[in-house]
Amino acid sequence: MDQRFTRSEVERMTGATRRQLDYWARLGLVHPRARWGERFFGFADLVAVETLRRITDRRIPAGRLRRAISALDRQLGQTRAPLTALRIAMNGNQIIVHEPGPEGRLVEPLSGQFLLNFETAPLERKVHALGGRSAEQWFEIGMAGDSSPATLPDAVDAYRRAIGLSPEWVEAHINLGTALYQLERMEEAREVFSRATSLDSRNALAHFNLGCMHDRLGDINAAIAEFRAAVEHSPHMADAHLNLALAYEKSGRLADSLEHLSLYLRYEPQGPWADFARTRLRDSHGETSNKVTPFRRSKG
Repeated sequence: MDQRFTRSEVERMTGATRRQLDYWARLGLVHPRARWGERFFGFADLVAVETLRRITDRRIPAGRLRRAISALDRQLGQTRAPLTALRIAMNGNQIIVHEPGPEGRLVEPLSGQFLLNFETAPLERKVHALGGRSAEQWFEIGMAGDSSPATLPDAVDAYRRAIGLSPEWVEAHINLGTALYQLERMEEAREVFSRATSLDSRNALAHFNLGCMHDRLGDINAAIAEFRAAVEHSPHMADAHLNLALAYEKSGRLADSLEHLSLYLRYEPQGPWADFARTRLRDSHGETSNKVTPFRRSKG
């Protein structure tokens, strides 16, 4: 029987964060399987996560790594070694991959060039310091900084730099808006989330966070419109159903609220908010909690 690990187990064993796991899964660098609202990782994924965490610690952007691995797959096909066997580093803005084995070649996958290996020293000693940072690198710096209140201003600056280099990057807008919200810069956050929905009108996460922002600023009708857009584009987004239910309750639309509480339980049957939803469904005349679930951040 295949070994299976929950996200919490993977986080505990590898030190990776939940946002990193979601980001890497979205890029196709790991392949968790979903069942009953939970994601499970196989043993190969567990090893890959540990490798990715070490790579990320060396400031190699995961998005660029994904493109490099895809390029290697096109060039080498089934002969390409697994991610966990590759030694990976940066040379300026290039990703350099050292194939395994004593005769392993140095490859720059995005150009398809094989590099001459004049030295026997470890690959890390052959690379140069990072030059001008790319949008992806600023994004990764933002993700590293927005997990601590002390470095949130630095994260905001990093996300703004990423957007300056890639103005239509929706995920960078979403994370910038979340960081601004944590700094209690509410109007700025709402403006950034609104921009994200303009860039991608089908992005459920952007609509969800903009709905949270409207709710926080007291515009309940605008919040309902955004939460409805979120569940329209991502019907399985449990948090959006919950927040829509709470918004409907605030506006006096009890039947609509109960409908979306039921949908929340369908997609998120466990946890304290599931207990809250069951209580509300049993007693539809209780007082509103006036709370919404936390903001959600993009993974890239």
